[in-house]
Amino acid sequence: MILSARWIATAVCAVSLMPALDSARGLAEPLGGGKPPVAGIAEPIASIFTAPVRSTSMAAAMPYTGGSTSGIPRYELFVGYSYLRAMPGYTVDNRLVWLHGGSTSFAYNLNRRLALVGDFGAFANSQVRFAGGYSGTVDVDNTNAAVRTYLAGPRISFLKQNRVTPFAQALFGAVHANQIVLKNCTVNCTLLPSENSFALTAGLGLDLRVRPHFSVRVVQAEYLMTRFTNYTTGAGGTQNDMRLSTGVVFRFGGSGPSSLPAQDSLSYSCAVTPASVYPGDPIAVSGSALNLNPSKRAVYTWSVDGGNIVGASETAKIDTTDVMPGTYTLKGHVSEGTRSRENADCAIPYSVKAFEPPTVSCSADPAIVIAGNPSTITAVGISPQHRPLTYHYTSTAGSIGGNESMATLSTRGAAVGTIDVGCNAVDDKGQSASSHTDVTVAAQVVVPRPLPQQLCSIHFDRDAHRPSRVNNEAKACLDEVALNVQRDPRASLAIVGNAAYAEKDGRKLATDRAINTKIYLVSEKGIDAARITVYVGSQDGRVASITLIPAEATLDTTGVTPVR
Repeated sequence: MILSARWIATAVCAVSLMPALDSARGLAEPLGGGKPPVAGIAEPIASIFTAPVRSTSMAAAMPYTGGSTSGIPRYELFVGYSYLRAMPGYTVDNRLVWLHGGSTSFAYNLNRRLALVGDFGAFANSQVRFAGGYSGTVDVDNTNAAVRTYLAGPRISFLKQNRVTPFAQALFGAVHANQIVLKNCTVNCTLLPSENSFALTAGLGLDLRVRPHFSVRVVQAEYLMTRFTNYTTGAGGTQNDMRLSTGVVFRFGGSGPSSLPAQDSLSYSCAVTPASVYPGDPIAVSGSALNLNPSKRAVYTWSVDGGNIVGASETAKIDTTDVMPGTYTLKGHVSEGTRSRENADCAIPYSVKAFEPPTVSCSADPAIVIAGNPSTITAVGISPQHRPLTYHYTSTAGSIGGNESMATLSTRGAAVGTIDVGCNAVDDKGQSASSHTDVTVAAQVVVPRPLPQQLCSIHFDRDAHRPSRVNNEAKACLDEVALNVQRDPRASLAIVGNAAYAEKDGRKLATDRAINTKIYLVSEKGIDAARITVYVGSQDGRVASITLIPAEATLDTTGVTPVR
């Protein structure tokens, strides 16, 4: 009963404020509230979560002629359920923990954006909690209207002629908390004293219009700050709470859409973006109509003399696929009825440009080749509109083919001289570009094959007792031979041993002389044995001849026999 009486009192108070608020019409500065004195002590008890919201409707893309308040309600009365909650949880000095109740607010709309709001809320404790070791609950009296809020301040709304109206508001004022007394208690029964505190709310809301004068407040979510005294320290503190509200909004007063001044004639302008394109590129179309009647439905139509128009609203698109280059015109029409002032037209030109031809550059690597060797031809084509490109090539000699950006020029059979190579790039629209490069064909240089080189010879006629021994005089020759072999690691040696015709066992002596010479080069000079071949010759004399054979040279083995 107490809560119902407070709702009725709030509604009566709001209606009585209408004349005073009406005299304040045109103010643009938000109202503020003073900070009332803080008294009493508190403990974490309950919390809130609420936020006022506004709703209007508007049905036109552009405003109909009229003042800043035409078509909006002058007054709005909200009645609904509210829930308080401490955030993030209860603290020692916050006596608002979980509270349920109701709130009502009266708003006076100064214009489409700014309103002055008075707000009253009444809440009942749902739970009392204690700090310290004891965490249970107790039965208390005075649970009805345990907390009351008295707030006022500015609201910023988005009042348009549509179904949904969001808003934001900041309210200032006071909060009163009743004394809380334990039930069935005879001594020290006051759990919390009566207390007043400064209060501030700030938050957002959302109204949904159901009827011209009736809306549903879907949600109103607000931050609530209070300044209750800490019951432990006795000092003032700041408590953070949330308030959530939902309910219904009654809207009345104001000029309303039906009382708007006489409608001016429609005016219509249109735009194209971009104004110049290549074939196939889309063009965005938009129209802007002034003096639309919000109570009527606007019908938009478009036409073009180049391409196809897609869309039948304020916006559309022009498809320019297969449109020839040239200048064309977009025409738009908006209509709200049959009268001439309810119709308007617009026109704007646009152009379709011809595709630009590609460009191509041509290069050869290498630019000079030996006859019979290939050269790589590279074509770099660029289309300004990024059209796909294909390539083909020509040459005045040799052969070349392919349709990619790289090709190979074959000079097989081409005469010595310069070959002119042409590179051609063609886009998918048949536009082409060409470039040229030169490839020089040079005669093949014949390098003469190296010949075997005769080195020194070793003589064995000084030691009659050891006719196949390599003496010190011979070693000087062999040292020079070793140096020649080391300078050319790919070269090999041929050692040919000989005997005098009068020598007994001449073939054996010739063989031993060649082998002993090899042994010295291998063991004393470190020459790889695989690089030395031993032969028996037919020369008349006690001598071993040494020949250096380059890698590309061939030894003439006429008259010599290899030793196995």
